[in-house]
Amino acid sequence: MGKAWEYRNNLLYLEDVALDEVAERVGTPCYVYSSQAILSRYEAYDRSFGEVPHRICYAVKANSNLSVLGLLAKVGAGFDIVSGGELFRALRAGANPASIVFSGVGKTREEIEYALESGIHAFHCESEPELALIESLAARLNKQARVALRVNPDVDASTHPYISTGLKEHKFGIDIGEVEGVYDRARSLRHVRLEGVSCHIGSQLLNVDPLLESMDRMLALVERLRAAGLPIQSLDLGGGVGVPYQPGDPEPSIEEFIEKISQKAKGRNLMLMVEPGRSLVAEAGVLLSRVLYRKRNGAKDFIIVDAAMNDLIRPSLYQAHHEIIPVRRDERRGAVVADVVGPVCESGDFLARNRHLANVLPGDLVAICTAGAYGFVLSSNYNSRPRAAEVLVAGAQYKIARQRESYEDLIRGEQ
Repeated sequence: MGKAWEYRNNLLYLEDVALDEVAERVGTPCYVYSSQAILSRYEAYDRSFGEVPHRICYAVKANSNLSVLGLLAKVGAGFDIVSGGELFRALRAGANPASIVFSGVGKTREEIEYALESGIHAFHCESEPELALIESLAARLNKQARVALRVNPDVDASTHPYISTGLKEHKFGIDIGEVEGVYDRARSLRHVRLEGVSCHIGSQLLNVDPLLESMDRMLALVERLRAAGLPIQSLDLGGGVGVPYQPGDPEPSIEEFIEKISQKAKGRNLMLMVEPGRSLVAEAGVLLSRVLYRKRNGAKDFIIVDAAMNDLIRPSLYQAHHEIIPVRRDERRGAVVADVVGPVCESGDFLARNRHLANVLPGDLVAICTAGAYGFVLSSNYNSRPRAAEVLVAGAQYKIARQRESYEDLIRGEQ
């Protein structure tokens, strides 16, 4: 759907806000998100389902800022959570609890009780012991818990091994060859309603074929379960499509993907659910950073910026590529090949290696692109660095969605 940022007179804008103005007011490093980009992507998912019954549950783990969650809650989004903390955030942001699904392989007793008391839509259950615990807690609270078993369809997502979740060797879900027996044994549970099936094979899929193969396997499973007398009403296919992080990456079409799965579901009397996260928020965000120093070691050039691996760990953790562009463009300076690194005392603290990029100088601002997903949520206080501020843009206006942490924040709760 294209980038959320653009140059105007060689100055970088997000919607109608000049990013140098945000940096001057809020400081750096700082995450900045476009409301319009998030909402337009959500609407693309919603619109493309047409008349097919559906629910779009935003994956909170991608970006859990309250302002982002609130933006989506206002347009009727559901939410996919993986912890009690994410449930708290979603509810605080105004989410309808009946639109929330609770995924995750290690739900605690306290988290399940919290979700039951909050009245969430359903649990995506990943094992028989978890199913037994949900039954026990629901009985004690005199509640009925809707449950969809998460199925591991044994489909290779062909993505980074850390974010691939759909093979037998992964910790997620129940093997598709065993799941019918689990459903059958669960018939006797009095406080669990087995109304759905779910799966999730991984994220950052630039080819939707594995998702479509997974859906075919899941539809066949639904038919077998219905034939056995189970009232399966919903099918959750997990995450959405991937996003292009660098020039030349394919850009899967949200509309084409949803239209394909909708066609497969027609006439089956199924509620279709998807859990997009990255594809809603990744391209909507940038991380602003200021150049501190230029350094040369032998033949190696380094650009040292004030953002670090504690602010954006994806390059170190996943060897992920993020385009790094100047906030104020000056093509007269030419380009340089350099490592872009931060102040953290680790050799793994890099944002780019051997990157061909603009010849930025100390004091210049840069934007680290496609940083709206798995950016701030994975940040830490390593090296006792306060976490970055977050800003939400809407048209020509912007607001601080999260204050920058202070040194006092670093020691809150310690003695």
